[in-house]
Amino acid sequence: MAEIRYIVRIANKDLNGSIPIYRALTGIKGIGIRMARMIAYQFQKEHNISYNTPLGQLPESMDAQLEAIVLAPQKHGIPAWTTNRSKMHEGKNVHLVMNDLDFAIRNDLQTMKKLKSYKGLRHSLGLTVRGQRTRTSGRKRGSSVGVEKKVEAKPAAPAKAEGKK
Repeated sequence: MAEIRYIVRIANKDLNGSIPIYRALTGIKGIGIRMARMIAYQFQKEHNISYNTPLGQLPESMDAQLEAIVLAPQKHGIPAWTTNRSKMHEGKNVHLVMNDLDFAIRNDLQTMKKLKSYKGLRHSLGLTVRGQRTRTSGRKRGSSVGVEKKVEAKPAAPAKAEGKK
């Protein structure tokens, strides 16, 4: 058996090599436990390596093949309903991970703010977006609510005695 690599780099992310493939893949942003299992099962079908094998036991030549499944799951037979950006404006089902996902989310927020939609206005004001009540809770995000104490005025300096007594 090959020596275990304790850090394996897949999709520009260092993953723990001592845990099974399907659990290690959840360390990549944009891949949850369900998608990780599907990717691991597909990898098992294609390369006859158990999904439960520790990630660090894979030969280094397999890293690129696993990364190919992670970056383009539809090309490897994973269903379209598992994508995290399904049928958006382009009409494509795309699964984004890591920096691509961050960039897409940031772009969506900027678009909402630019269009001045309700959600965009709420985002720009730093308020809750999804209908939560804000009367008593949710006060940590913005400025604090409360009464400020007035600064007490300094007492006047005592008058100097003029002349002799």
